[in-house]
Amino acid sequence: MTDIVLKTEGLTKHYGGVHALNDANFELRAGEHIAIVGDNGAGKSTFVRQITGVESRTKGKIWFDGREVSFTGPLDARESGMECVFQNLALADDLDVPSNLFLGREIIRFNLGPFSILNRKAMRAATEEGLKRTGVKIPNLDNPIRNMSGGQRQCVAIARSASFASKLIIMDEPTAALGVQETAQVENIIRTLKDRGIPLILVSHNLRQVIDLVDRIIVFRRGHIVASLNKDETDGNDIVSYITGVKSQNTATASI
Repeated sequence: MTDIVLKTEGLTKHYGGVHALNDANFELRAGEHIAIVGDNGAGKSTFVRQITGVESRTKGKIWFDGREVSFTGPLDARESGMECVFQNLALADDLDVPSNLFLGREIIRFNLGPFSILNRKAMRAATEEGLKRTGVKIPNLDNPIRNMSGGQRQCVAIARSASFASKLIIMDEPTAALGVQETAQVENIIRTLKDRGIPLILVSHNLRQVIDLVDRIIVFRRGHIVASLNKDETDGNDIVSYITGVKSQNTATASI
């Protein structure tokens, strides 16, 4: 289907004798927000690492934006329009907000080889626009990242992804270490992305957050996708039943 942004078929990852991911069949459609849930070790992060090119898969196929892909790393995925906010955020503590947003994608004023001069004015203007578009509020853009709160750091990482992702954003536990107010800000950013029609995969243990924010919920258990649930047709107790193995759809493909 032309509206399928991401598709996996038989995606599998084995670490020696450990089967971390087995035959994951998954589809994400244009504009759709999907949550991936499951207990620790269920295969959620392994799945994300395969589709973003962090690790090579044991077997299986991946299609992104209408073509079969085999990313050699996160940079390759990023250049194709897929952005991921990992739990470690991958921010440079000593740099300010514009420098972090454009890390690896700096705007050059004069290209003089190793002594090239950055266009900091253009980078700052683009940063302000990107923050405004995603609803992120950072009081002082010149403040080094190390001086910011956990919530502000998370918002910078999300804003960086949202500013450049043209086709898909993946967030791995974006509010796990945040307080109530900071969590609310991140959730508002996710809603803004929904309004903009940007597809999103959210990995989260927070079932309240999942039900509030996404269209569909994919449950992983012991390396398998065991359920694909429409948000409006399920609740927290139902989701937990699949996570714990009390119930199982034995679904073949995680799609509607």
